[in-house]
Amino acid sequence: EEPSGDITSKTSITGQSPVVNALSKKIAKLARSQAPVFIHGESGSGKERVARMIHEQGSRCNASFIPVNCGAIPAELMESEFFGHIKGSFTGANSDKEGLFQAANGGTLFLDEIAELPLHMQVKLLRVIQEKAVKPVGAQREIPVDVRILSASHKNLAILIKEGHFREDLYYRINVIELTVPPLRERSDDIPLLAKQILEQLAHKTERKSTPQLDSSATNALQQYSFPGNVRELENILERALALAEGDMLYESDLRFGASPQQQTPSTQPQIATPAPADNTVKPFDLVGQEKNSIMHALEQTRWNKTAAAKLLGLSLRQLRYRLEKYQIE
Repeated sequence: EEPSGDITSKTSITGQSPVVNALSKKIAKLARSQAPVFIHGESGSGKERVARMIHEQGSRCNASFIPVNCGAIPAELMESEFFGHIKGSFTGANSDKEGLFQAANGGTLFLDEIAELPLHMQVKLLRVIQEKAVKPVGAQREIPVDVRILSASHKNLAILIKEGHFREDLYYRINVIELTVPPLRERSDDIPLLAKQILEQLAHKTERKSTPQLDSSATNALQQYSFPGNVRELENILERALALAEGDMLYESDLRFGASPQQQTPSTQPQIATPAPADNTVKPFDLVGQEKNSIMHALEQTRWNKTAAAKLLGLSLRQLRYRLEKYQIE
């Protein structure tokens, strides 16, 4: 899951729906345990927030919670990042470096997107979990570590095991207990409360004098939308609407759904554009054109500040740069 500048609370799940209440009760039970927990859920559903709640409600709450996105670390640096290194162990190692396991000693290490680990690192990770000790790159001796492992992925690890991309022995080590985070579309009753909290925090963040409100048409549109990007997408939609709207009342017309080709409009299923018959004057839906126009609009709104435009579009800066090059936007 891509790193997110989450607006909502990092240590609680907003909502009063039955699925959120059930999830909160499971989190409280798991917090009392020291067993590894594997958290499964779609991108943007709040897996890191759930991991942080498990940590903060448990006996390790006063120690470190170290989150790491396994897909964001270059393969050649993984050993050094996870286990540390000693000075002179390789070119550029000008001083001793503490690894993520040492940094999390006594606390919790959250391995987000663990399915992205290459097989050789899966072997090393398994050994550290079994032996409860790490060996920094270039070191002769192992260092004992006391770390609770929480991990997460939006992928199905059982399928990856069958395909030979994930080790079965590691799977059983990290998946002592499995917890599923429900997607936002399965708890649409929570959306009004969640949107209210996001708008309050956006108002504080942008130093607005009053908190924006959603009118009933906007609330209904949000509740009918399927949110493929989950809570993260809701945050982006509201932040974008607030940046472009006039006044403190947000209407359905202020909400822009589907900023990327993967996303849908409210109450619809994605349509595949097909060539129109020769006798039909209706042109196929121009998805590329819509995306290009959205990017141009965001750049104009932000005076060509690419970082701000990426945030407005719900993209990472790298994703925006890729599209700028793709569409030859200078």
